[in-house]
Amino acid sequence: MRAIEITKPGSPDVLHLYERPMPTVRAGEVLIKVHAAGINRPDVFQRLGNYAPPPGASDIPGLEVAGEIVDGDLSGTGFHKGDMVCALVQGGGYAEYCVAPALQCLPVPKGLSMVEAASLPENFFTVWSNVFDRAHLVAGETLLVQGGTSGIGVTAIQLATAMGHRVFATAGSEDKARACEKLGAERGINYKTEDFAEVVKSLTNDRGVDVILDMVGGDYLPREIGCLADDGRIAIIATLGGGKSTVDVGQVLRRRLTITGSTLRPRSVAFKGAIAAHLRQRVWPMIEAGKVKPVIYETFPLEQASKAHALMESSQHVGKIMLQIV
Repeated sequence: MRAIEITKPGSPDVLHLYERPMPTVRAGEVLIKVHAAGINRPDVFQRLGNYAPPPGASDIPGLEVAGEIVDGDLSGTGFHKGDMVCALVQGGGYAEYCVAPALQCLPVPKGLSMVEAASLPENFFTVWSNVFDRAHLVAGETLLVQGGTSGIGVTAIQLATAMGHRVFATAGSEDKARACEKLGAERGINYKTEDFAEVVKSLTNDRGVDVILDMVGGDYLPREIGCLADDGRIAIIATLGGGKSTVDVGQVLRRRLTITGSTLRPRSVAFKGAIAAHLRQRVWPMIEAGKVKPVIYETFPLEQASKAHALMESSQHVGKIMLQIV
């Protein structure tokens, strides 16, 4: 099969198309003929040499795919050969064939293309796990999304809005701030010209928001604490702004705040399978009803994975960058 390899740590130019052996299917797994795969920030970190695949995972980048089940252990899964699915994987997505745990597969939502379906798993698994499971966003509460035009951001804005929450989001330009609002955010905040903490406090009559989805870390964390409501929660999923922060622990104590975080890739198949079940029950109907929509910025053929990575690093995009294989 054709697949993209990371020849050495470095710039997007280190991504090359090679012939690779077909992956081996183990118990509980299915083999997918890949039609499309998503580009995600962890792929970039892996290419740079900063995010090694977990033990046993493919060294081929790519954490989400959509395609046709052509083989595998299908007993008790409800899937059959020929079914079109999208799946969250630990690696191997930038290839013509990819192995996925059956528990991490979901049917392609009705009405979606394969490119659109492939854009769903990594972001929807991550947002559901962190915003709703870990940070426990519940009815009547408000959400601040940092990086509102990223793949994670557009997912969090749409999903929380569709579930009836007030949502605010930060972005790096006026155009991107307005794009957040078109997706459902009550207010897009240009973090380059506005103090997001002050804007949030103003919009909430100084109460603050209940949950913050943070992919920045660094010096954002103390500012986020300042615009968090009492009993509020911060869920950290990346540290694009740095891995160290200074926190006013007194505020955490007095105001009963929670700072949590997670990485999804190394978690167990059972853990991810439970998220998949929640998504199928709660979120897939909203996608099929058009209440939540994939946002695709640009699609590249597999052999142009380096161009896709360069676009990701430019941060010009709103939504997902995709690879199309067939």
